[in-house]
Amino acid sequence: MKANLILAGSLFTGAAFLMMTTGCSREAVKASNIEPATTVESVADRNVVTVTNPERFSLAPATARRESDQILANGVVAADVSRTYPVNSLSSGRVVDIRARLGDDVQKGQLLLTMTSPDMAQAISDLEKFRANETLTKTQLDRAQVLNSHGVLAQKDLEVAQDAYNRAKIDTRTAEEHIRILGGDPQQPSSQIEIHAPMAGTIIEQNVTSAAGIKSLDNSPSLFTIADLSNVWVLCDVFENDLARVRVGDRAEIELNAYPDRRLTGRVANISKLLDPNTRAAKVRIELANEAGILRPNMFAMVHFVSQGTQTRTVVPSTAVLRLQDRDWVYVKLNDKQFRKTEVQAGAVNADKTEQVMSGLRTGDQVVSDALMFDREVQKSTEQ
Repeated sequence: MKANLILAGSLFTGAAFLMMTTGCSREAVKASNIEPATTVESVADRNVVTVTNPERFSLAPATARRESDQILANGVVAADVSRTYPVNSLSSGRVVDIRARLGDDVQKGQLLLTMTSPDMAQAISDLEKFRANETLTKTQLDRAQVLNSHGVLAQKDLEVAQDAYNRAKIDTRTAEEHIRILGGDPQQPSSQIEIHAPMAGTIIEQNVTSAAGIKSLDNSPSLFTIADLSNVWVLCDVFENDLARVRVGDRAEIELNAYPDRRLTGRVANISKLLDPNTRAAKVRIELANEAGILRPNMFAMVHFVSQGTQTRTVVPSTAVLRLQDRDWVYVKLNDKQFRKTEVQAGAVNADKTEQVMSGLRTGDQVVSDALMFDREVQKSTEQ
């Protein structure tokens, strides 16, 4: 009996221990499923820089004003085709002397070159023959008139003599005109031809040298090309995505590499109806006065097309915009010693050396005027 009681007590104690163990395991499982608390670590903004002596760098406010939309295009200065004249010779021959060179300024009627011409020699020979025949037919006509007045010569024979003389005069005039067309003087015939400038201007092309042979007009280029450069063209390519923003009559501001501090103003005179199949761009022609003579053919130009309407734009000094890795940045003042490097979408550069900012900057923000110098100082301090 006592043994049975001891066995029952042992079983009860084991069951109780088992239940306690099972309960603890369940609590442990529940505890393991509880999510831990989220930890937030603060990371310093890498675009925020601290400057010990900020007074060294001048600041400029971002201001809002009415601006015209602009697009940029590359262009080339070219001579006005309507003011360009080719100089040719209508006969073949060989150059004897050249009096003008490429790039020279010439006046109308100025001697450019002298050449000998077999064609002219043949034309002079024909003229001499026709003049001799005209003299002969004139003598025969005079004799026929005398004979006819005395009744010795029939009227029809007189008419034949008159017709022969008229034909001889026509041949002579034709030969003289032929010499004039070739560039000679029938009153002072010579086998040498003088080529004169048809207009005043600048020689922009030369295809002949001393002692060179001159071919016929069929397959030969012009001896010279003279252009009046008082007015020139600027030809540029505008891509089809921007064509809707360019119209005939729009103002165009031209910058030249040779004169970076000057902007010249012209007007859009023509927009090509055809696109280049390779570049998908249309030729746009700008007519420009060249009174100072600084525009020379084949000069490279940067063209700013300025639309006729205006919109409100944020502008900053152009030196405040920093171009890095095809992205635009400005340094915006946060407080006395801190600045934020802020990415912006920069627009066109205006004639007063300000630049339009399309987005990324608010009116009234203070930006560093010379972003390039400021960035260099930041890089130096970082390296140290």
